[in-house]
Parts: sequence; C-alpha cells; structure tokens
Amino acid sequence: MESIIEPGRDAAGENFQVTVGAARTAAADWVARYARAEAGYQGAYISGSTVGLPAGARLAPSSDIDVVVVTAEDEPPIGPGKFRHRGVLLEVSRLPLAAIGSADQVLGSYHLAGSFRTDTVVDDPTGHLRTLLAQVSPRFAARPWVRRRCLDARRRVENRLAAIDGSAPFHEQVTSWLFPTGVTTHVLLAAALRNPTVRLRYPAAREVLTDHGHPGLYPELLGLLGCRNLPAGRVQHHLDELTRTFDATAPVARTPYFFSGDLTPAARPVAIGGSQDLIDRGDHREAVFWIIATFARCHTVLAADAPALHRSRTPAFEAAVADLGIGSSGDLLRRADEVLRFLPRVWRTAEAIMASHPGITDQ
Repeated sequence: MESIIEPGRDAAGENFQVTVGAARTAAADWVARYARAEAGYQGAYISGSTVGLPAGARLAPSSDIDVVVVTAEDEPPIGPGKFRHRGVLLEVSRLPLAAIGSADQVLGSYHLAGSFRTDTVVDDPTGHLRTLLAQVSPRFAARPWVRRRCLDARRRVENRLAAIDGSAPFHEQVTSWLFPTGVTTHVLLAAALRNPTVRLRYPAAREVLTDHGHPGLYPELLGLLGCRNLPAGRVQHHLDELTRTFDATAPVARTPYFFSGDLTPAARPVAIGGSQDLIDRGDHREAVFWIIATFARCHTVLAADAPALHRSRTPAFEAAVADLGIGSSGDLLRRADEVLRFLPRVWRTAEAIMASHPGITDQ
C-alpha cells in the first residue's frame, strides 16, 4: 500500500487536513489499483461516518474513509483494515454479495442501509450497486423501513448480550458485553435517520436525544456503560495506559482478527488520537467506549501472540474495567441484564423520535 505523502503533512512538511472529496478520490484510486484484481470482485462503495458529507468538508486526522469491497465469496478473507494510501487513512473491509442481494435486505439492515441513502458507489462493474442505490434511496426514510432498522439494532442488543460466554477469557467477555451495550445508541441513531457510527456513537446519540427533546435519557445510557460519573482524570489515566498497551501490541500482532487493522501504527491516530480528542474537548465519558474496546482487542491479540505481554499489561486493563464497576464474569452478566431491562425505555424513545421526525415519510 503506497503513501505518496506523509500522513498529516503536505510536501513541505506543513500540517494539513484532507478534504472528504480528496479522500474519496484516494479510495477510488486504491480500488482501481488493488481491489479490482481480487478474485470474485463485484464492486466497492463508501460506508461509515463520511457518507453524506460534502466533498469540501475536512476529514479530521482521527477519521478514516471506510471502503467496502463487495465479493462473490460467501466467506471472504478478512479485509486489510486501516492503512494509508495517497496520504489518506482508509479502512477496507470485504462484504459478501449475498449480504446485499436485494433492496429489501439492505433497507432492513441498520448498518447497511445508510450507505445506499446517497451515492457512495466507487466502482460497479456489474451494475448491482447502482440498482440498489436506485431502489433503496427513495425508500430509506419510509416509516416501515426505519422501524425495521431500529428493530434490527434492538435484536442485535438482545441476541448478543444473551450470547455472552462466561467461560471465555475475561477480555473477550468484556468485548461481548461492551459492543451490544453500545448498540443501544444505534437504536436511537437509526430512529433519527443518522449514521450508526462506531467510535463516536455516544456523542452522536447525545445530539439526537437533545435535538428531539429527550436529553434525560442520555446520562442513563452512560450509566449502562458505567462511566456516568467517571472523572476526566481517570479517563486520561486509562487512555495513557491503553497507549502503552497499544504500542506494545502493534509490533507483535500476528494472528489475524477482523479488527486487526485497528491495532496497527497507521490506526494509532484513530485508536489513541481520536480518544484524546474527545477528552480534550470535554467528552471524556464519551471516550470510554472506544478506550475499553481497544484495550480488550489488544488483549485478544496479546493473549494469542505475546502471552507475557498480555499478563504484564492485564492489570491496567482490569483497572480500567473496574472503574466501570466490573470485576468479574458475574458483574458482566448482571450488567447485561440491566441493559436488557432498560431496552424498552430506549425503544419507547426511539418510537417517539420516529413519530416526530420531519424527515420520515409514511410510505
């Protein structure tokens, strides 16, 4: 993967920010150079937080461009993840064509539909992606489909919390609790026709709840995560410890995981810098989700590839999780139950947002 300019600096060494349009151009160049040559290649499109942004918008140093490569393979290999191309941080994943076989399939998926709300197609040799775009875009805001996507997110919370394996390593159990707990925000974001962002899901949910007159729910979402009253100093401490763990993990990572691209030197501006940005702007509680997610992922890698480092860095991870009120498998299961018991309130709020949203149509 080539990088024509040093990330974050122009040819003269001055700091710069890439525009979304330039980033999309870099993504298209990578697809043309590399993805098209892959066996089973069916096309590519943009997903993630940049969907819908104007070409002139600036891409923050802690942001990337998400590129989905569609393949005919039912079980494609793990994508290359995050890397620099032409000075832009790309995150490339692979998606089976079967996952987006029909417009109804896409419209009912809260994490797929947003990419076909507007034209995100990078390359479409078969014409299938543009057919989806033509069929999904006009119906994206129809109330029955919005509600179906909210239900899709709700079921993900329920199913994944019910599947927590108490016999798995503790860091894997934390991941199994953390991500579906965070999907409570996606129920709300889907109701508001918003992108179900990953790292910034909590600030996005706060904005939606404030805009739609339900700000009181937000502190309770933070309470489910365990960081409602966590002071900024403690969050900064845990980020500092995560930084040490991350920097120890990246050089030794060998075993491939679907998230491996998030634990590379190229991904550091997102994994570490993005969390620091949140703390610096006063959103320290909102930084907790990705700090814990990255911590747990590091330990998944270290347990496989560097057991001694895994053991030596475990106390820092356990201290971060302990500050969320979690010290055992039993705690995780109790917290999962709390989320499930709270979910009806999230759903009622999502229903209220859908009922009042001016952009949602009846057909």
